Amino acid sequence: MKPVNKPVNPCFSSGPCAKHPGYSLEKLSGAPLGRSHRSSLGKGKLLESIQKTKSILKLPDDYRVGIVPASDTGAFEMLMWNVLGERGVDVIWFESFGLGWAGDIKKELRLADVREFSADYGELPDLSQVDFDRDVVFTWNGTTSGVMVPNGNWIPDDRKGLTLCDATSAVFAMDIPWDKIDAATFSWQKVLGGEGGHGMLILSPRAVERIENFVPAWPLPKIFRMKSKGKITESLFEGSTINTPSMLANEDYLDALAWAESIGGLEGLITRSQANLAVIEAFVQKNSWISFLAKEKAYRSNTSVCLMADLPQDKLKGLVQMLAKEGAGYDIASYKDAPSGIRIWCGATVESSDLTVLCEWLEWAYAEVTKD
Repeated sequence: MKPVNKPVNPCFSSGPCAKHPGYSLEKLSGAPLGRSHRSSLGKGKLLESIQKTKSILKLPDDYRVGIVPASDTGAFEMLMWNVLGERGVDVIWFESFGLGWAGDIKKELRLADVREFSADYGELPDLSQVDFDRDVVFTWNGTTSGVMVPNGNWIPDDRKGLTLCDATSAVFAMDIPWDKIDAATFSWQKVLGGEGGHGMLILSPRAVERIENFVPAWPLPKIFRMKSKGKITESLFEGSTINTPSMLANEDYLDALAWAESIGGLEGLITRSQANLAVIEAFVQKNSWISFLAKEKAYRSNTSVCLMADLPQDKLKGLVQMLAKEGAGYDIASYKDAPSGIRIWCGATVESSDLTVLCEWLEWAYAEVTKD
């Protein structure tokens, strides 16, 4: 039978992701609109975002956090253009964004000594083959494949190269061992459901040392520059920004951080995301026509959950459109470059109760498109 109830929030997109429960635009009334981001008020608001990020993520005291332009993409490009080229690079990719980083390293930075370790969608490469005397570039969680690295045990403490991690759909949802990560990036619009356009850059002391002591072979655009006269620009990590940020978007991020603190910080966020994944696992266990794209549970993502459906392309498209038309689930089609299927965001801003209702609608829609 057609379900009676609908999700309170039917937004299950993998980016921008759902706003947190209880979200209201009224909570952004404290945004310093019309004020300079360089004023003491504006800079203070940006610094607050940096400090709360460090606190909730439990970053080491000597790690730097900065707000940079152009979302996670801009942050990671900024990182690669500043630190790569000092030594050989190992690139690990198992989905579209990691593949994109590999392409940029080879085609744009034109580095010659590049090794790639890749796997098909749904699988993880053999991480034991990575050489940490070299710089290592990888995504922690494959937003388009539903595959994540299960832990940081494969990264040695005595590495000579740097580890560069695109962590945009992992930060605030997974337990990342920061002592294994030399530099990482993420964006506001992923796990905490913030607004787009801003990236976050996390640098360890080792990454800062590389930036200060290494001069890339290519010119750096102004928007990528992080040092002056051979020293890191400390103000970038104290609330100053390279270009003008949106103070409204920053206020939105502060609201999301406050919500994260209210549910128990990082532990609360991870618990909610794992509970959401459990709802989907139970649904898959119950229905033989749907399965996880990730081959092994050990590396199955608890944020961007990717599923395969036993349906031809036209019927799968019809199912996705049907749920959107009914207002039962928006933006659940798989990524355009990924295998055809369904992708459901299960980060902490999504309620388990809404996922339970979504699953009821999925069962109904499947019956509808296969009844002929």
